[in-house]
Amino acid sequence: MRVTGQVQGVFFRAWAAQQARELGVAGWVRNCPDGSVEAHLSGSEDAVVQLLGRLHYGPSSAEVEDVIVEPADPEQGDGFEVRH
Repeated sequence: MRVTGQVQGVFFRAWAAQQARELGVAGWVRNCPDGSVEAHLSGSEDAVVQLLGRLHYGPSSAEVEDVIVEPADPEQGDGFEVRH
């Protein structure tokens, strides 16, 4: 998934990781060169849907314009990490 808007430099990745861990969602989040934030999410459908809902708002310092969701192949691993 990709989040566009004012989402870099506002602690979006750290916030997203905290939200994912809270919901038991595994995966990763990283900044993209175009100013968006990209993430790979995996977990129960309910938890992923809840996280996607939260990502539409982001932390209070962010200004989310859009959340674009695309299917992805599953990845191995547990936990959620912030990638650089």
